[in-house]
Amino acid sequence: WAFQYNNPHYPDLDDTSTIAWVMHVAGAEEYRDRVQRAARWVLGMRSAGGGFASFDVDNTYHYLNHVPFADHGALLDPPTADLTARCMALLAMTDRAGNEVVVQEAKAFLFEDQEADGSWFGRWGTNYLYGTWSVLCALELVGHDMQEARVRRAVDWIFAQQNPDGGWGESNDSYYPDRRGETHPSTPFQTAWALLGLMAAGEVRSLAVRRGVDHLLRIQQSDGLWSHPDFTAPGFPRVFYMRYHGYARYFPLWALARFRNLSGGAPTLVGE
Repeated sequence: WAFQYNNPHYPDLDDTSTIAWVMHVAGAEEYRDRVQRAARWVLGMRSAGGGFASFDVDNTYHYLNHVPFADHGALLDPPTADLTARCMALLAMTDRAGNEVVVQEAKAFLFEDQEADGSWFGRWGTNYLYGTWSVLCALELVGHDMQEARVRRAVDWIFAQQNPDGGWGESNDSYYPDRRGETHPSTPFQTAWALLGLMAAGEVRSLAVRRGVDHLLRIQQSDGLWSHPDFTAPGFPRVFYMRYHGYARYFPLWALARFRNLSGGAPTLVGE
């Protein structure tokens, strides 16, 4: 599957792995062949070193970013943590025994790519909250020990990013290395990513998760949805950004549903 509407020529691994993941979870027999075809294609797009990129294989000739016409410094499509996590999850779900070596090499890539503070860079969503959520959810799905030290570093990093209102937020300015630690007002979609990452790591009963859930419930609109004016993802980091209007709607719903399913009750504001 491709990112753009009606594009039969240039599929990408992000959409393909996510769509096939959903089809696999749905469990319908009618999807089985399509899921297996997608998984085989994703497997064939693995880059050297165990990682996965968005569109290409081994597109890692970084010297090209320094030629005069490459002024935005993002000419390439190298493997990234967010893509590797989703592809690893799909391959583990569809054929864990047959893909065990691939899964282990993908995990090695992810831990090699982990930042010193425990987070992961997010190439296709803003930014470290997106990357860290993506990796933690995939690690849970493939059966990694979520109490392991490198996972706990990521959990501690998410804890440390929580705003006083209980939510999480991160600016696109975090793509500038010297600005990545700046605080930013909470957004519904980044709060949801943080919650999904924490719950994947077994923190559903933590105070941080409870406060994050309360934040989403407080800012829910009268129509039952959420909205926010922030741009949600980079086209090219430090060059231009996009706003996916659906992010503020369905990610909070996903996070609240996961909280309900793991905690055994519908989420309600403290005191209600």
